[in-house]
Amino acid sequence: MPLKGKQGVQPVAERRLIYGVNPVLEALRARPDEIERVQIAEGALSGVPGSEIRERARSAGIAVDRVPKESLSASARGGVHQGVVAQLREFQYATLEEVISAAETSGRPLAALALDGIHDPQNLGAIVRSAHALGAHGVIIPKDRSAQVTPAVAKAAAGATEHCKIARVVNLSRALEDLKQAGAWVIAAVSAGGESLPQADLRGPLTVVIGGEASGIREGVLKHCDLRLAIPMSGKIGSLNASVAAGIILYEIARQRQHGGSV
Repeated sequence: MPLKGKQGVQPVAERRLIYGVNPVLEALRARPDEIERVQIAEGALSGVPGSEIRERARSAGIAVDRVPKESLSASARGGVHQGVVAQLREFQYATLEEVISAAETSGRPLAALALDGIHDPQNLGAIVRSAHALGAHGVIIPKDRSAQVTPAVAKAAAGATEHCKIARVVNLSRALEDLKQAGAWVIAAVSAGGESLPQADLRGPLTVVIGGEASGIREGVLKHCDLRLAIPMSGKIGSLNASVAAGIILYEIARQRQHGGSV
């Protein structure tokens, strides 16, 4: 079912940097036209990954500069750059419609994550990495009160930001209603009081809402969810890190769809 409304791409006016061997390699493989320059620390990247980075950059006509390690560390602002930094044009967020279209093209029911208040770049990067690895069609984040795609997020995602569709929307609640209109069930991941994850049927089109690290899913967003889902736990800790919870739920979705059943 087509979307009634289309939440558009939100432009970012500044250039971005990505750093680390895997993030830079994935950017060169997936989006070389967006890379303006690659900087490699003097004496770094002498092995196979370094050779691939240099060869792909040369083939794409991208300038490669050798720079002092200190200069690279300053560019990465203290991040673990592993000897390489790439300068890219602004990150192009997907639209909600593109996430849904990706599911239609794949021939598989929609599987997406909607993040409500994920502020930690490491968590966002880990979620994007799991989403791509486990076959989700996209990740949806709000424009405000949320981590955005930054170099730290790209590093934590190990390059998955270059492959996973990340839609940035103005209003998360309205986006969830658009997803419902497109035929998806909207499921809230909660720490308690929801249907047990292994017992839920996750084979149809759906979007899972993951709440913020401290506050969980906001009440105004929760009321737009069709049902609540909880991960059964036997330990004394009552909740999981947001990225861990997302990974567990995504794995169960993939398992059910591969084996054709919920148990």
